[in-house]
Amino acid sequence: MQAETHKLDILAIAAHPDDVELSCAGALIIHVQMGHRVGILDLTAGELGTRGTPETRAQEAKKATEIMGIDIRENAGLPDGFFQNEREHQLRIIPYIRYFQPDIVLTNAERDRHPDHGRAAELVETACFLSGLRKIETHWKGHPQQAWRPKHIWHFIQDEDLEPDFIVDISTVMERKLEAIRAFASQFLADPKDPLQTYISTPAFFEHIIQRASMWGYRIGTQYGEGFTSRKKLGVSHLKQFL
Repeated sequence: MQAETHKLDILAIAAHPDDVELSCAGALIIHVQMGHRVGILDLTAGELGTRGTPETRAQEAKKATEIMGIDIRENAGLPDGFFQNEREHQLRIIPYIRYFQPDIVLTNAERDRHPDHGRAAELVETACFLSGLRKIETHWKGHPQQAWRPKHIWHFIQDEDLEPDFIVDISTVMERKLEAIRAFASQFLADPKDPLQTYISTPAFFEHIIQRASMWGYRIGTQYGEGFTSRKKLGVSHLKQFL
């Protein structure tokens, strides 16, 4: 008996709770509104974060998921700061890919200030490839799974100012994206008098997120955008797809 599946159009896989909200929430919200099936897989609980706890971040992630209108969010339980692109952790991710069978995977930046982000990008790329090999056996709730390989893996851009291969117009959902980010109250927009400030807890960081979205929007003639990179060349079937 084959394991059950829960087919998704898009699965966002990120190293930490809040990576998705900061980087690709707008694109996810748009596709939810279009009727696509969208889910999120956080690789870790973000337990090494200076502010907050795994428990508070789980509650914040639940709130943000509801704001975005997404029904499915899982956590792979990998060790924050110490997961690696190696067999044990690849085999922790492959069952989720085979269960959700996403056509598109969105994941962390290929290169970034936080070392977890680049490692997550490599881990997800590798796991997606291995997931398509039928001789690798995995199980879901005790039942064997079928091989599955996503058609596309695209990387959202995080702290480092990478050049996007394409930009998604998120102008109509920018306020909801910001609301989802604000759901992580332990991480962002801390009281200026709080002595436990971090790189991401200041108003300047939050303002930077808005400014970058504005800059990317400007580059495609809209108000706000989100940038993505692709390791593979992208093609279109006709030129009006750009309109």
